[in-house]
Amino acid sequence: MTSTLTRPAPPGGAVRDVVAPRRRTRILALPEARWAAAALLLFLAALPLYLLDAPAWTWGPLLALTYAAGGWEPGWEGLKSLREKTLDVDLLMVVAALGAAALGQVLDGALLIVIFATSGALEALATARTADSVRGLLDLAPATATRLVQDGTEESVPTERLRVGDTVLVRPGERIGADGRVLDGASEVDQATITGEPLPVAKEAGDEVFAGTLNGTGALRVRVGRDPSDSVIARIVAMVEEASGTKAPTQLFIEKVEQRYSVGMVAATLALFAVPLLLGADLQSTLLRAMTFMIVASPCAVVLATMPPLLSAMANAGRHGVLVKSAVVMERLAQVDAVALDKTGTLTEGTPRVTDVRPLPGGSVTEEELLRLAAAAEHSSEHPLARAVVDAARGRGLDLPPARDFASAPGTGVSAVVDGRTVAVGSPARLLDGGAHPAAAAAAALEEDGRTAVLVTLDGVPAGVLGIADRLRADAAAATAALGALTGSAPVLVTGDNPRAAARLAREAGITDVRAGLLPQDKVAAVREMERAGRRVLVVGDGVNDAPALAAAHTGIAMGRAGSDLALETADAVVVRDELAALPAVVRLARRARRLVVQNLVVAGVFITVLVVWDLVGTLPLPLGVAGHEGSTVLVGLNGLRLLADGAWRRARAEDDRARGGDARSRTEDGPDRAEDVRAEGARAEDGR
Repeated sequence: MTSTLTRPAPPGGAVRDVVAPRRRTRILALPEARWAAAALLLFLAALPLYLLDAPAWTWGPLLALTYAAGGWEPGWEGLKSLREKTLDVDLLMVVAALGAAALGQVLDGALLIVIFATSGALEALATARTADSVRGLLDLAPATATRLVQDGTEESVPTERLRVGDTVLVRPGERIGADGRVLDGASEVDQATITGEPLPVAKEAGDEVFAGTLNGTGALRVRVGRDPSDSVIARIVAMVEEASGTKAPTQLFIEKVEQRYSVGMVAATLALFAVPLLLGADLQSTLLRAMTFMIVASPCAVVLATMPPLLSAMANAGRHGVLVKSAVVMERLAQVDAVALDKTGTLTEGTPRVTDVRPLPGGSVTEEELLRLAAAAEHSSEHPLARAVVDAARGRGLDLPPARDFASAPGTGVSAVVDGRTVAVGSPARLLDGGAHPAAAAAAALEEDGRTAVLVTLDGVPAGVLGIADRLRADAAAATAALGALTGSAPVLVTGDNPRAAARLAREAGITDVRAGLLPQDKVAAVREMERAGRRVLVVGDGVNDAPALAAAHTGIAMGRAGSDLALETADAVVVRDELAALPAVVRLARRARRLVVQNLVVAGVFITVLVVWDLVGTLPLPLGVAGHEGSTVLVGLNGLRLLADGAWRRARAEDDRARGGDARSRTEDGPDRAEDVRAEGARAEDGR
């Protein structure tokens, strides 16, 4: 049976489709299911009348309607395919049923139609549930938003009518209607559906917000920064629809074989009908044998063997935070035998944190005073390192005094007057003018240990140094160990960071092969070197600089941190929740899907062979042939749907634990809570730190 995949929404309705609330598809919501149900009910109504030898006028119209309800759609689609010189298996099934009816086997033909329609309904349901499951991991944007017009009034508009530059009002407890930036107001926004962050994120003027995220207790005025059709949610949903249009290599191969096979089957059917007639055989029995042969030899089960396991694996992975863009990708994931990982934002959280507060010996300030003054000066800066300093001060419960005369010098840092003293925070190399000073030695020591050093001066005199680094993800060590056990080779760290920071991170993550200081083209070269050695490489990254390597790899997976647009577009799959532990689990799920495809092909081949031989050598009753053929089709379809169950994902996670010889969670909790270098080049470019 030819797979029927969900078609992308037309351009005019695409945005509305993205923002409309989604529910789990009910089987009777599908036209295929409704027609199949109608055919089944009509057949069940006619069956007792037929078996009780009631007059033909009582059961005949019911069976005729059964043929129409269950066969019109596949028959029509088959005729359209025939106009394009493509022989569709669906059409062959309808022809076989009509042929059986023409021979007086009206009930047998109707049974074939009912079973065939039921198989199509199950396939359509599997495809629809796949899309539902993947979309279900997002809280989609609201249908309407409150837009502020120039005269200060408010109007409620559908979110698809929002345009870049519009200003919307988001009240407490509402969902944000579009991607944009906060113009005014302060609140906390739960954006776990987009970034995977478990806690609400503070938002104020200048902060970016995303459609579908939930506003907290404050009101926000947001300027729309992206058209709703290009929002983060829209792009992720587009990945799902892209998946519906692609098929795994096995499926493509089967469809090529199917065309030749179908032509050969029709020729064999005609020969099986014509040759015995020329030799004097009975017309009715010869035609019945030929029709039975056409039914049992049709490759419905073979065609259906591939897509249900792969689509089910995609749906299951989607429910657990991994968006796999296509069945091709799911099949490739099953083949990977080497892994290359980016550092910042992939193995690490991608958020700089203060790890060291070191007043200079003989200075006049304590650790808390040094951090308090630095945070007060940095409070007005939006630089990632400034946020880290302010967060560290707040984390210690320090009250930040007001600062005035704030100034930011690109390439140097910031300065402000705090408590009557001029406080400067920034690059040691710039603030010290290259001169020898104890502060330079302290900064060098921090950098040697893989941290970013920030100098603090008071009235032009160095007072201390802050160490800032990015923290290893809680599940990084466990995930790298699981990937190594799964692929049979230790993961490789590929990063643009300096070798010291990379080496420190690698030790914490349990990685021994470290390749640091790489430009984007160098990462591509490293991937191609591994592939020349015969490896199928899985690359995991999150940033723009990772995109070339993601594209060059056998399979690329992006961490779903909002803002890495190019990585999201280039990667074959996205880990929406930034959970590294999902990586080995999805590889194991892909391998299980591949095993189910092989199982299905074997089952389908055995059924077809046995039924064909039975029909050619002996006398295969048409009802038994129908039951065997359609039963094998349903069997392989249901076998593929096994991967929809949550238990398949839990088993994959459990296998990772067993492969490492223990519980991943306990190892994660016992792992080091040390940090490493901050997201390097992009952050330094802003303030030169």
